[in-house]
Amino acid sequence: MTPPVDDPSRRAVLGGLGLALVPAAPALAETDRTAADRAAPAQAAAAQGWRLQERVPWPEFMQGQDLIWGRMPRTWYEGPFLGDGLLGSMVYQEPGQNKIRFTVQHGRVQDHRPQFGSGWGTCRLPVGHVTLDPVGTITAVDWRLSLWDAEVTGTITTDKGELSFSACIHDEVLVAEAEAEGEEQVRWTFHPEDAVSPRSASEAAPSGYTPNPAWTTATAGDVHQVLQPLTGGGQTATAYRVKDGTLLVAVGHSFPSATEAQETALGKIRNAPPYGIMKKQHRDWWHDFYNKSFVSLPDQRLQSFYWIQLYKVAAASRVGGPVMATSGPWLETTPWPAVWWNLNVQLEYWLIHGSNHLELDSLTSTLDRNRDQLVANVPEAYRADSAGVGRSSDMFANRSVGTPGTGAEVGDLTWALHNVWLTYRHTMDDKLLRDTVFPLLRRAINYYLHFLTAGADGRLHLPSTLSPEYPVTPPQDTNYDLALIRWGCQTLIESADRLGISDPLKARWVEVLDTLVDYPADANGFMIGASTPYAQSHRHYSHLLMVYPLYLVNWDQPEHRELIEKSVAHWQSLTSAHRGYSYTGAASLYAMMGRGDTALSYLERFFDPASRYPCQANTHYAEAGPVIETPLSGAQSIHDMLCQSWGGIVRVFPAVPASWQDVAVHDFRTQGAFLVSAVRKGGRTSFIRVRSLAGAPLRLKHGLDGPVTAVLSDGRAASVKDLGEGVVEIALGKGGEVLVYTGRRPGPVIGPVPVSKPGDAWGLPPIPPPGPTTPVDLSGSFDNDGVSTHEAMTDGDFDGSGYTYPAEELPPAGPLSHEGLSFVFPAYGDGTKNNVTGQGQTITVPSGKYAKVRLLGSAGSGAVTSTLTATYTDGTTAEVPFVMPDWGGQPGSGAMEVLRCTHRHGRTGANSLRVGLFVVQAALDPAKELRSLTLPTLTRPQLHLFALSLEGPR
Repeated sequence: MTPPVDDPSRRAVLGGLGLALVPAAPALAETDRTAADRAAPAQAAAAQGWRLQERVPWPEFMQGQDLIWGRMPRTWYEGPFLGDGLLGSMVYQEPGQNKIRFTVQHGRVQDHRPQFGSGWGTCRLPVGHVTLDPVGTITAVDWRLSLWDAEVTGTITTDKGELSFSACIHDEVLVAEAEAEGEEQVRWTFHPEDAVSPRSASEAAPSGYTPNPAWTTATAGDVHQVLQPLTGGGQTATAYRVKDGTLLVAVGHSFPSATEAQETALGKIRNAPPYGIMKKQHRDWWHDFYNKSFVSLPDQRLQSFYWIQLYKVAAASRVGGPVMATSGPWLETTPWPAVWWNLNVQLEYWLIHGSNHLELDSLTSTLDRNRDQLVANVPEAYRADSAGVGRSSDMFANRSVGTPGTGAEVGDLTWALHNVWLTYRHTMDDKLLRDTVFPLLRRAINYYLHFLTAGADGRLHLPSTLSPEYPVTPPQDTNYDLALIRWGCQTLIESADRLGISDPLKARWVEVLDTLVDYPADANGFMIGASTPYAQSHRHYSHLLMVYPLYLVNWDQPEHRELIEKSVAHWQSLTSAHRGYSYTGAASLYAMMGRGDTALSYLERFFDPASRYPCQANTHYAEAGPVIETPLSGAQSIHDMLCQSWGGIVRVFPAVPASWQDVAVHDFRTQGAFLVSAVRKGGRTSFIRVRSLAGAPLRLKHGLDGPVTAVLSDGRAASVKDLGEGVVEIALGKGGEVLVYTGRRPGPVIGPVPVSKPGDAWGLPPIPPPGPTTPVDLSGSFDNDGVSTHEAMTDGDFDGSGYTYPAEELPPAGPLSHEGLSFVFPAYGDGTKNNVTGQGQTITVPSGKYAKVRLLGSAGSGAVTSTLTATYTDGTTAEVPFVMPDWGGQPGSGAMEVLRCTHRHGRTGANSLRVGLFVVQAALDPAKELRSLTLPTLTRPQLHLFALSLEGPR
């Protein structure tokens, strides 16, 4: 089962496909030559040069991808978001108030007390937020997040007039401008926030932890300052100025200096250029950014999603900046206020390669400048030659790593270095390989080598280590680590050969590859580790790393296809623990198999409101708190359908779904440092253009039907070898370009493709005013107590595990209004039942004709996708479908969040899961008079209704 050790550029051709290189084939003749051309081939070739034309109407195209708000966003995962790789802001309603919040958070602001761990001692720290405070009551909003200009603009209508505003972030300065009409006024207010871990909302501080000192204020002319000293050393300083309706906010952070941050923030405000100049500089940067690559899909909603992710990653990361925290620069209340190295970081950065945006690679620069810390993270006995990083850390990678044999998770640095290696492969920058990849990977693999031992079978084995997040006793020979060891040793050998390094450890690396135990597998596919089958649902695909993204076991190896397929199918068959990236990961795995339709079906599950953790209105995502890796990995899933470049072969349109009849990519960067442009029309590839940035060997799996023609940009025929299986090798020097096609030469033009699947803009569309609503009394059917007070957390049991909603954060009993809908919220108290579960109950309703039923509640143990049975007075019945989100999940489309608690109560105290209540709707027949509604009979997941209303026709 162990893949052969060989050159990665030859692996798929020689090892994977089992083919030998064949002699060079004669250049294929062009089919449209004239007789004169044939008589003078050299002159004809020179006359038939070509040039790729880009016809992208950028402002108009990007406007079609914008996010639009026709109603007020109430949370971070609904609102517009801004960033420049360091400073970040999200825009939504100030909770419970008639104000608009602009959060102010910074990627470098963190605590500096590692003795309290990454969740408290070195976590990212909050800074504050600004509010725009209307005089009147807000009645409507109309906002747009322009991706092209990276700017949010809009209006806020109140009963006193209107406020119009625009905001962007440039050079670590939040710039917002507002104007008022009518009786409105422009009023900006900055609100400092305490420098305490975002985990404080859901858990107690560690023993011995002391709070950071209180912030103080100062002024310097017309600039106001908030100064936050830190107990562990250093300072955070915020400077802001309001002048003529224009707001400027800047944040500085210094460590160990206790004063430098103040001068940094103050200088940002004082040295800010005039508003018009700053806006032009800002827009110029973003316009240049987008021009580096182009992707167009026929699915409008998915196309917009893709471009929003490019905007998002550029707003969250830049070379030289801090590695992205799990919430990016948009810190909110969350259990994840740090950097997670066992999946999150890797997924966050994959899309920068294909999209040709290596200027965003703060992961590589973070590892490069924190080498000493990576060495210090391993036990002292191994620091002479090893390095590592624990599961979570601060921006300096400060987190110790345990040792194999103790069940520790030890592979995270090696996996992160795979991302750095991908940056090398997409640039072919030997300096990066020599100075960063090779020395750091050598240390990461050395750490493993200290613990490998020979067994009675003569094979090398690894003592117990943790397969990330799999909740069992850590086994020996975990597939997660075996895959990383194999990839690391193979890459070190190949790198040393390329760099001409005679490394004394090479013989050891070869020995490891020759004798390392095979990947444990059983009848269901790859196991977690030796004697540990994949036997319970697991969101993480750590046990499948050898398949994706390492491609050590891959679809080009026919002998492994059955094992790959049943491993992925078994992983996906146990779904209870799955999260959004379980679906994006499956999409990429099926894309590797060339199954575009299956890949798309899994990706679409991430957008399905019935999923427990779906993509949200602004394309953000949450698991108990904000996390940004999964939507970004969704963009990589799209990449994997459009172009792959593993195993030394560039694969163009390898897994395009049948519904994507027309597709265009331009300057898609691949391994080997190639820029690929290609167009698909009517389900067939029209042409492929490849430009070489480094002169690496080009092996192209083109997907064209029939004999191919390859022409250099000056019209000369390219030298082509047919390697079989649709793969050709083309001689292309550094800077060279080749056009590959079949039949008559096309005019190579790149532009947007027609949209065959229209879709609404991301954001929040306006809600039509509801018809009159009639609350229905559910009290006679209540059968569950899902609420408890802080003083009596053990009262009630919402989900069968003893968890409940916190009473202190729920509405009072009685009338409740939400978005024009009327409900009656139940009473709650010790021992009081307050919601009805789905047990087939029939609810008698006030007789009348209704267009919709509105359900206020949530689900436990996953989202509920089910039906109500509507019974009408004429004796007819109808099944009425609905989807109720899980109480710890997100609403998805078709659902509205009424509230989100900061935590839930449990048998042992407060728990960090932020649980919500939602309103969902189901359609009724408005022409018939309704008599009753019958609930479904459910077990897990379970429905919980707190209130129900019927909406009449408008």
